[in-house]
Amino acid sequence: MGPLEGLKIVEVAGLGPGPFCGMMLADLGADVVCVDREAVPRLEPASDCTRRGKRSILLDLKSADGREAVLKLVEKADALFEGFRPGVMEKLGLGPEECMLRNPRLVYGRMTGWGQIGPLSKAAGHDINYISLSGALAAIGRKGEKPTVPLNLVGDYGGGAMILALGLVSALLESQKSGQGQVVDAAMTDGSALMMSVFYSLQAQGQWQTERGSNLLDGGAHFYDVYETKDGKYVSVGSLEPHLYAELLEKLGVDQDAFGPQYNHESWPELRGQFSTLFKTRSRQEWCELLEGSDACFAPVLDFNEAVHHPHNRARKTHIEVGGMIQPAPAPRFSRTSPEVSFAPHEPGSDFDAVMKDWGVGEKNE
Repeated sequence: MGPLEGLKIVEVAGLGPGPFCGMMLADLGADVVCVDREAVPRLEPASDCTRRGKRSILLDLKSADGREAVLKLVEKADALFEGFRPGVMEKLGLGPEECMLRNPRLVYGRMTGWGQIGPLSKAAGHDINYISLSGALAAIGRKGEKPTVPLNLVGDYGGGAMILALGLVSALLESQKSGQGQVVDAAMTDGSALMMSVFYSLQAQGQWQTERGSNLLDGGAHFYDVYETKDGKYVSVGSLEPHLYAELLEKLGVDQDAFGPQYNHESWPELRGQFSTLFKTRSRQEWCELLEGSDACFAPVLDFNEAVHHPHNRARKTHIEVGGMIQPAPAPRFSRTSPEVSFAPHEPGSDFDAVMKDWGVGEKNE
């Protein structure tokens, strides 16, 4: 059903990036069992898409029975991951050492903001703090303005959950050769710093300034930016290459010679002003009719409800309905082991007996 079919993974319930990582692994076919705790969930379980395709058991990890139940699952698991501050799992008696005594092949994933070591490792924080320290937040925003908060996509999900998922799968591949498990330390500071790699390269080559909104990919260039339309909506252009830029200007009815060299940085502010005036002469839909599907590198700026209905997304089935709720489909695509959502989100604790039986751990002790 997916490339990870047959893998057994224990997810110790957490917030944000942990559940998203577990969702991706479940989407790709892994049997992910979420160890939930008695608490009021931040999201209603039935409409929390990060719970899709995962089974749930409720355990008190501070009790001897709860710890032993997790360790019995660990004996059968290929991987476990958690998102507590460093040292919390060790205090519960469920740290890597205890778990690997039960299963030396276990891959043990750890998701934190600051990492397992370092002066800040035990401090509280959230996405915005982690991407502040990594240098990512300072690079995002308009010239002369404060940094723009990019939702919590850069730290939690890009630099956190996806890096953890890659680390888990990589360690699982290695364990099949070595027969040994290992700890995967996924820190959002590390992950979001890693995502900045190309900008270090550009800076080393003298092609990047630290001032926001002054560069090729941060809104500094008039041909890589967002513009308001006549009806108060927005469109984006990204015609970086000269031949694509030429097509954009041609379709806009602009004389390229009059505009001057594309990469003359001094002219970018003035040309952006001209583009701003021009794009306000038509509605977003009118610009779509003129530019969409061409090599001008154009797209309408859609909110995520509009995105569901766009013909391209509909053709690719980018969104699916699960349990009566529209949500993003699993990604990426595979030619043979196609991933799919196995089932809608389950209520916390609803799968205890089934999980214990399926994993060969035993029935629930009354």
